[in-house]
Amino acid sequence: MTGGLNRIAFTTLAFVLAAVWGLPFLYSIWTAFHPEKYSANFVWNAPLTLSNFAEAWQAAPFALYFLNTVILITTVLVANLILCTLVAYAFVRYRFRWAGFLFSLVMVQLLISPEILIVENYLTLSTIGLTDTIIGIALPYLTSAFGIFLLRQTFLTVPKSLDEAAQIEGAGAWRILWTVYVPLARPVYLAYGLVSISFHWNNFLWPLIVTNSPEVRPVTVGLSVFATVESGIEWSLVNAATLMTTAPLIIAFLIFQRQFVANFMRAGIK
Repeated sequence: MTGGLNRIAFTTLAFVLAAVWGLPFLYSIWTAFHPEKYSANFVWNAPLTLSNFAEAWQAAPFALYFLNTVILITTVLVANLILCTLVAYAFVRYRFRWAGFLFSLVMVQLLISPEILIVENYLTLSTIGLTDTIIGIALPYLTSAFGIFLLRQTFLTVPKSLDEAAQIEGAGAWRILWTVYVPLARPVYLAYGLVSISFHWNNFLWPLIVTNSPEVRPVTVGLSVFATVESGIEWSLVNAATLMTTAPLIIAFLIFQRQFVANFMRAGIK
């Protein structure tokens, strides 16, 4: 009897959550593909239109916003992969004084919320003159404590015999890193890259604080400005712009869904 009630309660909760989360999404799709006069009225035979997307695209420099976002994500991802790899490799391969203490400091960063450092980061950028620049947005994220931890744990699973065999063949530290450790960690790199891209594509608060001009705004800030200032209460345009900005992530996830799940499972097993 208790098990049946639990199943009923779980099913009811699932339907409630699906309604709460699904209805706004369905409303966004409806208003984006229908004229403005149908945004608050559901008429099953209302005409479909793509003009909302064209008007939203022309009403704000979304092409520039997308370009800024791609440059930002590429800069952060490349810096993360290089710096996190080097730091993780140093922790695994070399035995030096205070290694445990330094790694503990890296781990402590996982306990610090990024929002706590916003004021200090902004003051630092103002001092060096990097506010309202793409590099200023990317600077606090050029390395990642989570990335260092993830790669270090992955490198620890590499058999010592492979490292020793490479040394016997005359390979140096750099060659061992790029020919032994990095290839074996490719699933982890892919999983981490997907998470990093998703996070920085949707990051909003820090770019909003740092940027002032539209020339350096990413899509999240550009969409916020467009929704609050430039389009007023035309929800059809706002939702069309929202779908445009989220479409790349949705399409990428649908295309790489199987690889995404498989690489995360493989990374978790390691």
